[in-house]
Amino acid sequence: MRREQIPVSPNMAARGHVQDPNDRRLRPIYDYLDNGNNKMAIQQADKLLKKHKDLHCAKVLKAIGLQRTGKQDEAFTLAQEVATLEPTDDNSLQALTILYREMHRPELVTKLYEAAVRKVPSSEEYHSHLFMAYARVGEYKKMQQAGMTLYKIVPKNPYYFWSVMSLVMQAISAQDKKLSQTMFLPLAERMVEKMVKEEKIEAEAEVQLYFMILERLGKYVEALEVVRGQLGEKLTSELQSRENKCMALYKQLKRWPECNALSCKLLLKNPDDWQFYMSYFDSLFHLIDQAWEPPAVGDHCMEGEVQSSVAQAITFVEDRLAVEEAKETRPLRGPYLARLELIHRLRGRGCPEEQQLGEPMDLMFQYFLKFGDKPCCITDLKIYLDLLTVDQHVQFINRLMETVPLAEPQEDGVALPGDTRALQRHLSVAQLSRSLGLQHALDPPAKLDLIRQLKVHYRHGLQFGKSCLKTELQFSDMYCLMAAHIYIDLWAETGDEGRLWQCLGLLEEGLTHSPSNAQFKLLLIHLFCRMGAFEPVVDLYSSLDAKHVQHDTIGFLLTRYAESLGQFAAASQSCNFSLRFFHSNQKDTSEYIIQAYKYGAFEKIPEFIAFRSRLNRSLHFAQVRTERMLLDLFLEADLSSSLEDNVKSMGLCPEEDDIPWTDMRDNRDLTVLASWDPAKWQLSEEQHSLSLQEEVLWLRIRSLTLRLAGSLASLGHMPAPRNAEKAAENGVAAKPDTLRPLLDQLNVTLQSSAQFVERGVQYPFLGPPPTRLSPALASRSCHCQAAAFQLASHMQELDAAGVDDTAEVQTQIENSFKSLLVQLHDIFTKCRGDLLEVKDGHCRTQASLLENLVFLVETICVVHWVSGYCASVLRPLKASLQKRKKKKKESCSATLAIFSGFQEYTAGLQVLIGEVLDHIKGQEVALAALKLGELSLDGRTAAEEDAYIRGGMEKVQSSYQRSLQEVGELLKKRMDTMKGLKI
Repeated sequence: MRREQIPVSPNMAARGHVQDPNDRRLRPIYDYLDNGNNKMAIQQADKLLKKHKDLHCAKVLKAIGLQRTGKQDEAFTLAQEVATLEPTDDNSLQALTILYREMHRPELVTKLYEAAVRKVPSSEEYHSHLFMAYARVGEYKKMQQAGMTLYKIVPKNPYYFWSVMSLVMQAISAQDKKLSQTMFLPLAERMVEKMVKEEKIEAEAEVQLYFMILERLGKYVEALEVVRGQLGEKLTSELQSRENKCMALYKQLKRWPECNALSCKLLLKNPDDWQFYMSYFDSLFHLIDQAWEPPAVGDHCMEGEVQSSVAQAITFVEDRLAVEEAKETRPLRGPYLARLELIHRLRGRGCPEEQQLGEPMDLMFQYFLKFGDKPCCITDLKIYLDLLTVDQHVQFINRLMETVPLAEPQEDGVALPGDTRALQRHLSVAQLSRSLGLQHALDPPAKLDLIRQLKVHYRHGLQFGKSCLKTELQFSDMYCLMAAHIYIDLWAETGDEGRLWQCLGLLEEGLTHSPSNAQFKLLLIHLFCRMGAFEPVVDLYSSLDAKHVQHDTIGFLLTRYAESLGQFAAASQSCNFSLRFFHSNQKDTSEYIIQAYKYGAFEKIPEFIAFRSRLNRSLHFAQVRTERMLLDLFLEADLSSSLEDNVKSMGLCPEEDDIPWTDMRDNRDLTVLASWDPAKWQLSEEQHSLSLQEEVLWLRIRSLTLRLAGSLASLGHMPAPRNAEKAAENGVAAKPDTLRPLLDQLNVTLQSSAQFVERGVQYPFLGPPPTRLSPALASRSCHCQAAAFQLASHMQELDAAGVDDTAEVQTQIENSFKSLLVQLHDIFTKCRGDLLEVKDGHCRTQASLLENLVFLVETICVVHWVSGYCASVLRPLKASLQKRKKKKKESCSATLAIFSGFQEYTAGLQVLIGEVLDHIKGQEVALAALKLGELSLDGRTAAEEDAYIRGGMEKVQSSYQRSLQEVGELLKKRMDTMKGLKI
């Protein structure tokens, strides 16, 4: 990972030429660090320090070099040597600041500048650095004090308002909300009022802050006076800033007359601003419900004339339309949509006046005539399609088609558009047809014919985009995507997997012409994952070039399948993609907050804090963090290093649950895949809620499994002689038992999960991917893992009490040995079968077999850890028994059953793993033998499409081979280590 470059000392940069001899001496070290040559930077610093031992900055720059070469402890020691001297030179302070930030120790920067301002109390620069250092760690009270101190030294307005904003942040972050309303916010208000009375308010940011304080105090009337008064004149950075604020306050105060009148005024100026139409209609119907009457004398309200009847609303909307109709230039969409919105609202209230506005089908037809050649046509009209009756659907589409300028039909019977505007009109009709459910109502042969027509339109439309750049989309891309959706409909209806292969091939073809089309890539990711092929997904997701928060909103599409499809290396990579974003969020947000203080964007600061909180509480963050730690354990624990070492290096504490279950945020974007389906085929609110419930249940299972593994590592067999009293004195017996309580929680969660799965919840194909919960329970892998941890619990009892008087526990352990082998064999039976099967020219996938195989491997890993713990307990017990020669042979032979049982059990595990490895090898041979290039596609598609379909099949085949290879390699390592489990 590339490190942040250390900037050249600002003093040096400002002067342009070196005057200070120390700056000249340090320059080579700065250059080496800037270029990433950290070793040379360290050597250069050492040379300089031999000649100038008191050159503190050189020592800190050396520490930066050490930090970047992985020698954190040495770097920290060196830095502290300088920090204890409390330096006050710019170079040392800035270098230490950079070092502490790279070490993720921002709290040390505050101590640095606290010392600096003690020594140089009049320095504006050091005080402002101290304020920003406090801002990085969220020390709001100290920020308030630092801001006021700074204002006293240098009486500049920004410093005063830094202090005020720090009071607001104390209010926002306070646990006691009553304290916020009675102390922090009123104090902040008084501080601003003081500046207002003294007429010292200078900038818009200061007015914005005053407004924010009044708004948080619920003083909407006072806030309105500020906005409408002299101070409000400073609100100029945003278009219609004062009007928008007034509108928001009128709504808060439920002043519907003012809200209505202001909306009218704003719509006269800008008849295309949709938010003001919504405010106008909202206020109108509130006034109607309240039977509001205008006063007999004087203005209706401070904003002017109010409209408070349906008749006035109809006239107002029609007047806006008349203006648009009279224009010679292209009309605006707003008034036409406002008419439909008014009909929609009137119909919802059962008002007969809606008929005065016209027939919805005619109005939508008129809208299409004016705006049908714009891509926004479908999104505009889609929300009003429910105004049409079912009988009107076909008639409406037919009327629209009559207006689309198409050439005469060709030999294939398809009439094609002559330019891009005609193309977009035809595409809009097709999209509206799908939104009305007409495509869904077709029988399979009709759907296939529709797909054929869409493909012809798609390929014909490519001629219009020959000059497009690679980063631009083709004009006809949506035809391709719609055809893909209909293929998915056919697959769901008939179960014919051939339709998915055709869909895959079509999207691959689409990507060759439009390599930047995100919708093609997202749907391909969905399809490949459903088919069990993760290998092509990595490149597809990478090419999406997800930015910043998208790692949280769409990252689930990648991480859901990474590990479950056996691509462990890619799974680590995909988890790192997401985790890198989440880990940098804390640092980045602090920088945004500092910039907001510097530039007076005070209203953004609470937004940044809320954003950081939202990400810290993200469901996806908790999932990825848990899965990454589990993956690391599966790949390394008791292989390259011990389970105990792995758990320790992760900083995993099984006693603590750091997942915010009650405050979890579901930040997934479940509408990222484009869809024109009718509402009943789209994801409902109930399905969304059930999806979240399912995600949380699966996360609980995974989190408890991880913590149980951590508990297992912390058991660590103590080889000291068993003496209850002595053990208690040493504190061994006092060690809390976390294994049993966690195991109880896991069993309860498994019961809840089974009840959820029994409900048989299904999501739309374009909705959220289902979790691994249902297949995990079906394979019984979770239950087998729970049984393994139960064995560890029994072994813990045996370890605590010894072999004497524990016959019942020993019997339970022996039964567990046998039961675990049986359960593992049962899971293995669910993995048998061909992943990719070619029969009668058809290619069929069985991705569930691969997922079950991964469940088996994960379970074997858990069983391996438990077996290692068992061996660590039984080994000293056996050695102790052999030394007790005075005991009777009968008792010895009775207790020896547990040892022979363990040996049979480990031998059985090795046999099982051997069988699984043979199965994997057989699958690899079978996959390698498949000649997909020679596969006859049964005349389903045209010859030019076959190459794309075969290409998709080969990607799936290659992915399966990669998955089997990685799963096999992990199992071989487990097998080798298992052979060492001897007692």
